[in-house]
Amino acid sequence: MKQKKTKRQFSSVLIQILIVIIAFLMLYPIIFMIFTSFKDNPEFFRNFWGPPLTVHLDNYKLAWGYLNESFMNTIIICAISVPGVLVTGSLSAYAFARLRFPLKNFFYYMVLALMMIPNMLVLIPTFTMVADMGILNSYWAVALPAIANGEAFVIFVLRGFFVGLPEEIFESARMDGANEFKIYFKIAVPLSLPIMGTVFIMRLLSDWNDYLWPSLTMSEPAKWPIAVAIKAFKAQFDLLPQWGPLYAGFTLTIIPLVIFFAFTMKYYVEGITSGAVKG
Repeated sequence: MKQKKTKRQFSSVLIQILIVIIAFLMLYPIIFMIFTSFKDNPEFFRNFWGPPLTVHLDNYKLAWGYLNESFMNTIIICAISVPGVLVTGSLSAYAFARLRFPLKNFFYYMVLALMMIPNMLVLIPTFTMVADMGILNSYWAVALPAIANGEAFVIFVLRGFFVGLPEEIFESARMDGANEFKIYFKIAVPLSLPIMGTVFIMRLLSDWNDYLWPSLTMSEPAKWPIAVAIKAFKAQFDLLPQWGPLYAGFTLTIIPLVIFFAFTMKYYVEGITSGAVKG
């Protein structure tokens, strides 16, 4: 009995050591990026893997001077696209889950079919449409297609959650005279806040990191979002690399996402687990 207990303890210690090693391997690229962001070029080559021996804050000053406008541009675009896709997608998902209308399943499967189409195939038609609308080089040129491209995924996720809610709640509300919009706002939305929070986070990460579409529709550097601006910032050092400022720019780019996810991770996990239970 004692031997079995010893084996279990030994196995537990091995698993914990393995977890620590895996966590270190996953986190060290970020640690390396932060270390490098405080180094100058001589120390970068002399002390490649280790922490900085001398802190060079000028690296962040240089990176921030180039990227500060792009942060505000990205925030504006995400402030339009993420709530926009969440509102329109949740309304559509509620309709597919709780309303009865002709060819409902057919239209729902057509929406799901959109998830199978690669974004590259609709790049030219979308660009032509945006150009015809006269909104190139504006925030709307990035935000509106982001809303349209995210609709299918949001509908798929939220519709599955709405279907899993007890029908009795909705029937009681209808018997009390509530219309569908009131039921949506007073019942469906409050009950689905965790899963909506998860979708919100996923869409924010996607729109924050989007590079291809903004690079096509935004030719004015003053309106570039962060993903395009950091690529242009990197291009400045292609011929004469300055690793400290470059990695400082990378660090500044991910800091808002890390802070945001640190404060919302609880809701992200709640949304995933609640969606699993409802599904």
